Amino acid sequence: MSEKLIQLYKAYTGHGPEILKAMPGAGSNRRYFRLEGHPTLIGVQGENADENRAFLYLAKHFREKGLPVPQVYTHSEDDLYYLQEDLGDTLLFNAIEKGRTTGDFSKEEKNILRQTIRLLPVLQVRGAESMDFHRCYPLAAFNRRSILWDLNYFKYCFLKATGIDFQEDRLEDDFQTMADVLLQEDSVTFMYRDFQSRNVMIKDGTPWFIDFQGGRKGPLYYDVASFLWQAKANYPEELRQELLDEYMDALRAYKSVDETYFRARLRHFVLFRTLQVLGTYGFRGYFERKPHFLQSVPYAIANLRQLLCDTYPEYPYLCKLLSELVELKLFADESQKFPLIVRVISFSYKKGIPEDTSGNGGGFVFDCRAIHNPGKYERYKSLTGLDEPVIRFLEDDGEIIAFMKHVYALVDTSVKRYLERGFTSLSVCFGCTGGQHRSVYSAQHLAEHLHQEFGIQVELKHREQNITQIFKAFDFR
Repeated sequence: MSEKLIQLYKAYTGHGPEILKAMPGAGSNRRYFRLEGHPTLIGVQGENADENRAFLYLAKHFREKGLPVPQVYTHSEDDLYYLQEDLGDTLLFNAIEKGRTTGDFSKEEKNILRQTIRLLPVLQVRGAESMDFHRCYPLAAFNRRSILWDLNYFKYCFLKATGIDFQEDRLEDDFQTMADVLLQEDSVTFMYRDFQSRNVMIKDGTPWFIDFQGGRKGPLYYDVASFLWQAKANYPEELRQELLDEYMDALRAYKSVDETYFRARLRHFVLFRTLQVLGTYGFRGYFERKPHFLQSVPYAIANLRQLLCDTYPEYPYLCKLLSELVELKLFADESQKFPLIVRVISFSYKKGIPEDTSGNGGGFVFDCRAIHNPGKYERYKSLTGLDEPVIRFLEDDGEIIAFMKHVYALVDTSVKRYLERGFTSLSVCFGCTGGQHRSVYSAQHLAEHLHQEFGIQVELKHREQNITQIFKAFDFR
């Protein structure tokens, strides 16, 4: 697939890129690559051509409206590959990391959040002007079918997984009522659908919007709920209300706003969106075994618990079930439900230390370059630290044995403390000159050691070799 992006780059620029680097993935099945050169572009490979076509259309439409979205330069004939503007590496989610983790948002973090929320009505209203919603995917508009899809996603992928016994007929009655409530107003605005801090990039201090390919015609409230009640953003209630005020103030440039009415309508969308994301977390976490989604569940449950402090008389049976749900022991005991995951990475210093994508700021980085390098010898140059001849060379020399003894002692101590304190993420990186021999050996051996010693989930990545391996926790649910 990367070769097709290189070919697309050559066709567009007349020459090949200097370097192609895989970029961290997200919740979707799209894959991203940075093609460094003149110019440096982002290459995208999507498995769904119809979804890609929706993105290509929306990106072009928004650019014509002067909205801050990446420019798409070219795409393949089958629409499975395209090249777009490089907006850098700073997600809004990472730009507000200190506030998210401490609950104390700095002045700078609040300012960028205000900028972002004030741009939302511009995208929703101006972006909808002259838009052909029939080109959206998978639906042209927010409707009853899409509402029930999401509610049943919650029911089957999350609620049933908890083991709670419920009467499906009564629950479906409340789902139908919720659909009626959410569809009380017709809207000609654009609904981003997944407007949250992971889908906003910060470039030169300004927010830019990405990953809007699931957008469609729909109500304003949905995106406000998605952003302000994003589970892992962890906004304090006071800040959330400040940002809501900013949004309504910016919206007044396009329409009159009755604040009391707006807040009354919004709370229904907040509940709906919370159920929708729990369904996603259930599917991506429990079924696809993606830890990022599992780690977000406690935050969504905390949001749900807070929402239920004010009753929703329209949905009596649903609220009864949700009240039982938030008090389940498996959500009270977060350290059991969301176990520690250790990410172990080998890399080349020439290509930079790996960026931490967990939101925790990184962990250990061990420099393997002082160890005798097999790469200096011709017979080992085509091999890696996973191959038996290289392993024998390193272990017979002995330097790496002493090195790993100290590594095990340091990392084991941290893992024990992380488990005791209920922490969910630790990263350990090993670097050497080429990311091929010494770092690969070290990362592989540490991953196997931690899995055997503690039974925890370990995610291993040999970055320069493009090799990944997951050691699942012994008691992973």
